[in-house]
Amino acid sequence: MEKIADIIESIANEKGLEIEDVKERVIRAIINTAKKIYGENYEYDAVIDNATKTLHLYQKITVVEDGDERLAEDNEHFLSISEAKKVDSGVEIGDELTYELSTDNLGRTAAQTLHKELEYHIQRLMEEKIFQKYQDMVGHMVFGSVTRVDSDENTFIEIDELRAVMPRKNRIKGEKFKPGDVVKAVIKSVYIDKSMGIKVELSRTSPKFLEALLKAEVPEIKDGLVLIAASARIPGERAKVALVATSPNVDPVGATVGTKGVRINAVTKELNGENIDAIEYSAEPAILITRAMAPAIISSVKIGEDNKAVVSLVTEQKSKAIGKSGINIRLASMLTGHEIELNELGARGESKDENAKDLKALFGDL
Repeated sequence: MEKIADIIESIANEKGLEIEDVKERVIRAIINTAKKIYGENYEYDAVIDNATKTLHLYQKITVVEDGDERLAEDNEHFLSISEAKKVDSGVEIGDELTYELSTDNLGRTAAQTLHKELEYHIQRLMEEKIFQKYQDMVGHMVFGSVTRVDSDENTFIEIDELRAVMPRKNRIKGEKFKPGDVVKAVIKSVYIDKSMGIKVELSRTSPKFLEALLKAEVPEIKDGLVLIAASARIPGERAKVALVATSPNVDPVGATVGTKGVRINAVTKELNGENIDAIEYSAEPAILITRAMAPAIISSVKIGEDNKAVVSLVTEQKSKAIGKSGINIRLASMLTGHEIELNELGARGESKDENAKDLKALFGDL
């Protein structure tokens, strides 16, 4: 097979693949072709001579002792030690010898078989490269055009060399898309479907989408001067993000919010009006929980076992702490990773349970 190295280089350049990867798949295709032409049970090896750019195909044969019963049944796979010594005096029983098979004039059947094998293995290589490319992009933002929306309201979006899907559950409540719309989303997952091939799932409801938007909008986050330590969302309603600066000269919250809120508002607009609370991260759980409960003013936080936190606050702050439909306390819990329990304080700054004990001590049971 003449100039196989040139064929490999041509395929690599045309498909945008690495030469060594293509070389490995070509060798695999040639060995599979040899098995179909010469016999499935034989062992083969193929070597490409880079100097001459030609391919050499070898069949392996095992050296056995004289008189081995396998010699009578199969002299293609096995060679007696006495015959092997004529080829190589240093050979021993159990060694493998190889001899070259001619690749010239294999005929039309072999050529067709090789063509199909090459086509199959190169296609698999391309799919593997595409899969790995998008696997490495999980959590990153992509842009694409909507091609169609099916009856289940799954949105199909064209991104580069494939069509991704955004299920209805991954779409912000109230959003509707039509063919031709340009959509931003993050890659949520990549997997192989046996019948459909590579499947890429997109999301606009993941906290990673919020983080990707902030990174695109805030130069300090993009440059690594501000890091997003944690984020939590109830899509389309409200979100919280904890930020930390890597430089003492940078205000993480101020940089993220921007002058007159211009940066954070741009992200809110993309998220269909989702309000975003930006707080400064703290490695101290009690401080982080206090900040995460904003706009409520917290009196104290006690960290218990099993990630539970008792948050004490005066009565006037309770509704703020809970938020509409419990949204504020839910987000604070999601952001900090703690189960938050509220402890309402009385007028003297004591819990209502303590006030009840004091009254009982003074007046007894009525």
